[in-house]
Amino acid sequence: MLIEDAERYSRQVLFRGIGVEGQAQIQRGHAVVVGVGATGAATASLLARAGVGRITLIDRDFVEPSNLQRQVLFDEADAHDALPKAEAARRHLARVNSNVTLEAHIADLVPANVVELVGGADIVLDCTDNFETRYLLNDFCVREARPWIYAAAVGSYAATMNILPKGFAPAEATACLACIFPAAPGGIVETCETAGILSTAVNLAASLQVTEALKFLTGQPQLMRRTLISYDLWSGERSEIATGAPREDCEVCGERRFRYLAGEGRPHITLCGRNSVQIHEHHRPVDLLALKERLAPLGMVRANGMLLRFEREPHTITVFPDGRALVQGTTDIGLARSLYARFIGS
Repeated sequence: MLIEDAERYSRQVLFRGIGVEGQAQIQRGHAVVVGVGATGAATASLLARAGVGRITLIDRDFVEPSNLQRQVLFDEADAHDALPKAEAARRHLARVNSNVTLEAHIADLVPANVVELVGGADIVLDCTDNFETRYLLNDFCVREARPWIYAAAVGSYAATMNILPKGFAPAEATACLACIFPAAPGGIVETCETAGILSTAVNLAASLQVTEALKFLTGQPQLMRRTLISYDLWSGERSEIATGAPREDCEVCGERRFRYLAGEGRPHITLCGRNSVQIHEHHRPVDLLALKERLAPLGMVRANGMLLRFEREPHTITVFPDGRALVQGTTDIGLARSLYARFIGS
C-alpha cells in the first residue's frame, strides 16, 4: 500500500521551520552518508524518514552480532548472513520509505573514488570511525565548496560540527576540520571496540547532525550552528568551541593544500605474504603495553617492547611501536583497514 506524502510528512510540515515549501526542498535534496555503522545507521534512518529525496550510503564493513546493540538499521538475520552494511541499510530503508532513492556503495572511500561517490551530493554527512577518511572528506568538500557535517560518538561521548567551506553561498564560511584539528590524534585512540559505546550517544550525535542537515536542505544555512559541540551523556559535561571563521594559516582552507585528496595522508598498504596485509603507519607511535590492557578483554593478546600480537578469530593483528601493523587472515585491504581502525584506532 502506497502512503501519500501529505500523510507521511504531515507532522513535519506542521513545524514552522519546515512547512510545505521546506518539505518540498527536502524531497529534492541529495545527502551522502559516509559510514553506515552506529551513527550512520541512525543518521540514514532519520534522513529517510524526513523524506530526503536521494540518499547515498557508503560503507566498507559488514554486519556482526556486536553491532545490534546500537546500529538501528540491522537485525539478527543481517548479522547471521554477514551482509555488507551499506546494502543491509538500503534494504531496510527501502521498507521505511519507498519514495526515497537509495544508493548503496560497498566501498572504502579513498582519493580514487571520492569524486564518483560524493561528487553529486548537496551535503555530506560524516559518520566514519577514522580521521583519515574525515580529512579526505574535508579536503574534497573544501575544494568543491561543499557543506559537510562531522559527527563522532564513542563511550558516552557525542560530538558534531558543521563545515561550510569558503566559496559556499549564501552563508559565510566556517572553520574547516583542519582549522580545529591541524593533525589527527596520535598514539592510541579510543574506539567503540575498546571503550564501548552507549546507543544513546550515537542517537544524540545523529539527531544533532540531521537537524543541521535539514536546516541546510530547507535553504536556511544561516541557522546552522557555528561551534564544535560535544556532550558526555554519562558525566553530564558539555563543551562548545567556536568555529565561526576559518583560520587564516590553515593548510587546507587557507593555503589550499589538499594532502589527503592527493593520497599523501593515507598509510601505505601492501599485500604481504600469504593471506595478510601490512599497514605502514610509521608516524604514529603506539604504547604497546597500554594497548595490551585495552585489547585484553577482546581476545588473546601478547606484548613485549618490540611488538604486540592480538588474536581474534579469524584474524591476527601484529602491531609494532611505530604504528605499523600486519593483519593476517585476509587479503582484503578494506577489511584490514577496518580492523586496524576498530582495534588500534585511526
